[in-house]
Amino acid sequence: MLRGTALNSGALLPRTYTEEKEMSKYKRRYGDRKEGRLLRSLPAFAKFIPFIMPTRNDACNQYGESFEVTALDRRLRQLRVAGYKGIGILHFIIAAYIRGISMLPGINRFVVGRRIYARDNIEIVMTVKRAISLDATETTIKVVFEPTDTIFDVYRKMNEKIDEIKTSEGNNNTEDVAESLCKAPRFLLRFALCILRVMDYFGWLPQSLVDASPFHGSMIITDVGSLRIGPIFHHIYNFGTLPVFIAFGSKRHAYEIDRHGQVVDHKYVDCKFVMDERTVDGHYYAQFLQAIRYLFQHPEILEAPPTKVVEDVY
Repeated sequence: MLRGTALNSGALLPRTYTEEKEMSKYKRRYGDRKEGRLLRSLPAFAKFIPFIMPTRNDACNQYGESFEVTALDRRLRQLRVAGYKGIGILHFIIAAYIRGISMLPGINRFVVGRRIYARDNIEIVMTVKRAISLDATETTIKVVFEPTDTIFDVYRKMNEKIDEIKTSEGNNNTEDVAESLCKAPRFLLRFALCILRVMDYFGWLPQSLVDASPFHGSMIITDVGSLRIGPIFHHIYNFGTLPVFIAFGSKRHAYEIDRHGQVVDHKYVDCKFVMDERTVDGHYYAQFLQAIRYLFQHPEILEAPPTKVVEDVY
């Protein structure tokens, strides 16, 4: 299926796996959802898998890797000196994930209603605290990106959304929905959630509710390094459409012996991935993770948009 990836100085580009077609020419068909289109050309076995593993927690795979960030850390320091205050590992990982989708768009698929869909956009979800204190409230944000976004676009969009949340006095849409539901008695709340699950199964949820939901998106990420602990394998949610959960820790030092016998100081960041295996196969995920690893070694690639964006199969 996947034949590999080619790397050049301007971007990471796939050879062949997906069909490169203009999405503007695609006409919505019966079976498509508001947030994505049904993948009709997948092999029969791929379509059959969601019936064997009907929930995400039936189908989640876990993967951990320590990425060397020596070159990345140096480049981020240069960018902060150049005026990008606070730019860090979080912005880089999100930018790398987006770049990976631009060349391997199957990563942006989701499974719901036991069918596999290609998402129309890239939505990243994360939890933020309004202040760094034990009693500060938490909320979730969802930021929409384009496959052509660079690390500078990610930096700007993330900061705009985070600043909006931290400076707002009222609730955001996610909190408003949760607060409204929790006012109901428990038996009514359970009934309402059953109705929402059925509506989500068939793609009947209102777009406003999908936009507010922290359970619908391309990926959810958490920076546990800011809490000074190591990353965990965080479960993915059965409700909604999120196929990937990423957790990463703080930078750590490792003293290693190079090929010349010298002791050198390397910096690493530990990342944990929990992924829905029904969207793509292990080979596809491996190619994606190899691309992420390459971007850690060559972070300057993310400072320019990709030379090509590939669309998913139909």
